[in-house]
Amino acid sequence: MPESDLRLLIDAAKAAGEIALREKARGLDIEDKPDDAGPVTQADYAVDAALREELTAARPGYGWLSEESEDDLKRLNTERVFIVDPIDGTRSFIKGERTWAHSLAIVENGIVTAGVVYLPEMNLLYSAETSKGAFCNDAQVRVSNDVDVDHARVLATRPNMDSAHWRGAAPQFTRSHRPSLAYRLCLVAQGRYDAMLTLRPSWEWDIAAGALIMSEAGATVTDRRGAALVFNNPVPQTQGVLGARSALHSQITSGLVYSK
Repeated sequence: MPESDLRLLIDAAKAAGEIALREKARGLDIEDKPDDAGPVTQADYAVDAALREELTAARPGYGWLSEESEDDLKRLNTERVFIVDPIDGTRSFIKGERTWAHSLAIVENGIVTAGVVYLPEMNLLYSAETSKGAFCNDAQVRVSNDVDVDHARVLATRPNMDSAHWRGAAPQFTRSHRPSLAYRLCLVAQGRYDAMLTLRPSWEWDIAAGALIMSEAGATVTDRRGAALVFNNPVPQTQGVLGARSALHSQITSGLVYSK
């Protein structure tokens, strides 16, 4: 019997971790992407190539979208597509920090159906599939209980607090940050933070897996306007991301200038 999509992603993520750590131990060749898009290493490319080979061989009818692959718009005509970030948090990876991740998702007709976020150096593997809950290392996770926005613990970068983004004064929540966007989503799913917010356009490969994990953990996950996230778009970006339990989510969206 063929393995499930989620099992396929889990096994592929673990293999990706071995490749990334091996390349890191060798010493990293670092280059800058065009248009100030950030650094990339030979490890990013090696993981991307291995994932593409393994995953598309197992599911040849699925499309492919990855940060480190040239975009093939044939994916738009496939019912299902892999959406992958070979290494989310490349800057952290280069610095020798541990908070980088592999983010792997399967999307069916715009909706994420299976997702894995794996942090090899922290031994954390987050996973979810539709209607089956969210897990960290096989233990089920749930988002925190609702709290008032001014008492919430929120993962967000400092520019999100600019008064231009808010109808009145910016909320007084406790702000924290992690470099990997995928990891931020999973930390909220795990209940270690109450919400995550990014107002900048977000690449699908950064958020697809984490969005499902957070949703399956009980969060409401939308773009910055409160609209549902849809994946495998011609331009693979969303209008930011907001995830939190429902009441806190509503408090945040109602305070944003561009809320619905």
